[in-house]
Amino acid sequence: MSRSLKKGPYVEERLLKKIAGKKPIETGVIKTWYRRSQISPEMVGFIFGVYNGKIHIDVLVTEEMVGHRLGEFSPTRKFTKHGGKMQKEIETKAKEAEINAAKSAKEAVAAPAKK
Repeated sequence: MSRSLKKGPYVEERLLKKIAGKKPIETGVIKTWYRRSQISPEMVGFIFGVYNGKIHIDVLVTEEMVGHRLGEFSPTRKFTKHGGKMQKEIETKAKEAEINAAKSAKEAVAAPAKK
């Protein structure tokens, strides 16, 4: 559910104070725990270290991000691949095929050079 238009966007005041009067190039990473804060146009160009529960993930704010929340760009869960033993076998076969193709291409290039 979105926030009411009459209330306006929720932007944490402390974040605005940290970037007030500063240039994005001169400031380093601004650490923050305010994942719920929306990105305002004043924040464009700054790098925020958004906390995901374990570490601060660096987020470079661009114009396309305005209106979104900071937390959207700092995932809290780590994705592990689907599959298992079968998937691992498929990946190793694909990698071997890629290596063999590279070797045969290298040999094909080297063979005409020897003649």
